[in-house]
Amino acid sequence: MYRTDLTHNKTTNNKIALDRLFQRRASSARFNEAIQSMDEASEAILSLKPVTFRYKHELDPDGIPQFGLVAEDVEKVNPDLVARDEEGKPYTVRYEEVNAMLLNEFLKEHRKVQELEANAAHQQKQIEALTAGLQKVSAQLELNKAAPQTVQNSQ
Repeated sequence: MYRTDLTHNKTTNNKIALDRLFQRRASSARFNEAIQSMDEASEAILSLKPVTFRYKHELDPDGIPQFGLVAEDVEKVNPDLVARDEEGKPYTVRYEEVNAMLLNEFLKEHRKVQELEANAAHQQKQIEALTAGLQKVSAQLELNKAAPQTVQNSQ
């Protein structure tokens, strides 16, 4: 795996540079503000196009197959999911953010599945009740058919 320190900026202190190098980020609430639910913001990932690729020979002489996203394509979907180089050009995908969005979309789908399962269970009970009622009506019809009926002729 190739890791590159994108923090060549001289104004960045060494601790933050190391944190970025090892991709550590503070996620504690004490370091964050304006925390809110992701809601529909994660739907952008549904437009991302995963690809397979190989790094150029000078980066990976072995040509090991890679799997991921192309930063320029991701930028078109959501620029906040891309880290930029010193010139402001897309450099890499911020996969940690993509993962958080994937989790949000998974949880939304999981809730839908739970609702569908609950609806299916409710409908199954309704089907069973209707089937039992139909069987009773059918049995009653059979009894009525079997019983001789006497018709009185009034003359």
